[in-house]
Amino acid sequence: MLRFLWFLLLATPLAAQPTVLHNARIYTVDPAQPTAEALAFEDGVLLAVGDTAAVFAAYPEAARLDAGGRTVVPGLIDAHAHLMNLGASLLQANLAGTASKAEVVERLQRFALALPDSAWVLGRGWDQNDWPAAADGSYLFPTAADLDAAFPDRPVWIARIDGHATWANTAALRAAGIDPAQPAPPNPEGGAVLRDAEGRPTGVFVDNAEALVEAFVPPPSELELQLRLERALEETSRHGLTGVHEAGVDLATMALYRAMIDAGRFPLRLYGMIGGPGQTLDYICEVRPFADYGGRLTVRSVKFYLDGALGSRGAALLEPYSDDPGNSGLLVTAPSVFQSLVNRAMWCGLQVNTHAIGDRANRIALDTYAAAVEETGGGPGRHRVEHAQVIAPEDLPRFAALGVIASVQPTHATSDRPWAEDRVGPQRIEGAYAWRSLLGSGARLALGSDFPVEPVSPLLGLYASVTRQDAGGHPEGGWDPEQRLTRAEALRGFTLDAAYAAFMEDQVGSLEPGKRADFVVLSRDIMTVPAPEILETEVVATYLDGLPIFGGL
Repeated sequence: MLRFLWFLLLATPLAAQPTVLHNARIYTVDPAQPTAEALAFEDGVLLAVGDTAAVFAAYPEAARLDAGGRTVVPGLIDAHAHLMNLGASLLQANLAGTASKAEVVERLQRFALALPDSAWVLGRGWDQNDWPAAADGSYLFPTAADLDAAFPDRPVWIARIDGHATWANTAALRAAGIDPAQPAPPNPEGGAVLRDAEGRPTGVFVDNAEALVEAFVPPPSELELQLRLERALEETSRHGLTGVHEAGVDLATMALYRAMIDAGRFPLRLYGMIGGPGQTLDYICEVRPFADYGGRLTVRSVKFYLDGALGSRGAALLEPYSDDPGNSGLLVTAPSVFQSLVNRAMWCGLQVNTHAIGDRANRIALDTYAAAVEETGGGPGRHRVEHAQVIAPEDLPRFAALGVIASVQPTHATSDRPWAEDRVGPQRIEGAYAWRSLLGSGARLALGSDFPVEPVSPLLGLYASVTRQDAGGHPEGGWDPEQRLTRAEALRGFTLDAAYAAFMEDQVGSLEPGKRADFVVLSRDIMTVPAPEILETEVVATYLDGLPIFGGL
C-alpha cells in the first residue's frame, strides 16, 4: 500500500498552499536558532521557522499540521549505506543474529522452502564471532561441510555480516568450477581463499576472492531489482531517512533510480558514490558529474576500496593482528594503483571516498589524498574516508589538517566491541572508533549505518554515538566513554554534517528558511529523554519536500 501512496504523493502535482506545522518541539540544527515551535513551508520549501505566534501571524491562511507536542528534527541522512544491498537482504535469507552454525542452517532451510528447486540459496548476516568459541578460545570460520548435509545438491552462497567474506557449500564450489578435493585456486590480489591443512578450499572466500564464486551466481531479473529497490525505500522512509549516501552505484542502478524518479516513486535524496574504477567512472568522467536529478539523485563522487574488514581480519594493519600473528590483513588495491585512481578522480572533478578500516589503510588514504591534492589541486575537495575505524594516534589530527571528512558508523563500534580489542590489542584500540578524538582535532564527522551490515535505524546510531553501548546497554558506562558524542553532535552528524559531506548543506540538513521541507516527527524528545528511551522512540512521520512519505499528521 505504501508504494502506491508514494506514487500519489510524489507524482501528482499539488496546488501551492502554505502549511504551518505547529505544537512541536523542533530541533533545527541551525546554530542561530537551535529550537523552535513551528515552521511554515510551501512547494517543498521552508518559509519560516520560529515561535508559533510569529509563524501563524505571517501565514494566517495556511493549512495547519498539529504535531501534538511531539519532537521534530530535520530529515535524517545516512552518510554511508547500501540501498540495493538492503533491498537484496530483505528478499534473501536473513542470518543476522544467528548464534551458531546450526541456527544458520535452520534459517536457510526455512528460507529455501519457498524457492524454486533450481534457485541458489542466498543470504547474508552470519558472524562467526557470535558463535561458540573453539576449545582454544578462537572463533573459527565455517566450512562448506557445515552446509553440505542440509544442502547436498543446491548451491548455497551466503555473505558475512560485513560482506567482506562469503561462505559456500560444495555445490556452489562445483558450480563455480572449483573442485573441493583439489588444491584451492590461487589467492587473487586483495583476496584470500581459505584453505584446510591440505590446501583445499574450505568454502570461505575473503574480499576480492569472493568474485571466484560470485561470477557464477545467477543475476537478478529486472523485476527483482525493482522489487529490491521498492522494499529498500519502504525501509528508509519508515526509519525517518530522507537522504542516503549510497556507497557504490553503477550505470544500471542509476538508470533504475532515474526511472523510479521519473515515475514519482523515489521518496529519497540519494547521493551516489560510483563503485570504483570501470565503465561508470569512465562515463561520469567523460560527461561530468550530475546533480539533483529530479531533486532526488546526485552522482559526483567515487568510492575506492583499500582494505577489507576487521571482523574477517581483512583490514590492513601496520602490524600483525594481535590474535593472528603473521597476518596484517589485505590491501585490496595496491598503493600505486590507488594513487593513480585518486589522481584521475580529482582531475575529473569528483569527491573521493575511500573505504579504509585498518590503520595501514587509513594512513595510505591520507598520504594518497595529500599527494593527489598537490598534484591535481584536489578537485572539489571534501574528500572522505569511509569507516576510519582503526587510526594510528599520529594520524588522527591529519584528517582535520587535510580537510578530510571521517564518515563513520557508530553502531560498528558497539557491534565490534566484544572482539575488536582481541584483533588489535590494548594499544591500537586507543585509536579505534575514536570519534571524540577526531571531532576534537577539528575533523568533521558524517554519521551513517552501513546498512544492511547494521540495522537501518539512525536512532540506533544516535544512541550508540552518545552511549557507546549496544541496544542491551552493554557495557555498563559505555565502551571508552571518553569517545562519546553529545546528542547535539550526533544529531548534527546525521543531518547537517552528512549534508555537508554531500555538498548539500545549502539545501538540507537543518530546518532553515529557504531549505527543503524535509523533517521527521518523533514520538519522544530524543534530546532530553534518558538515553535508553532513544531506542524506544518511534518515527511517527517522515516528510520529504513537505509531503509525508511515511505516516503523517
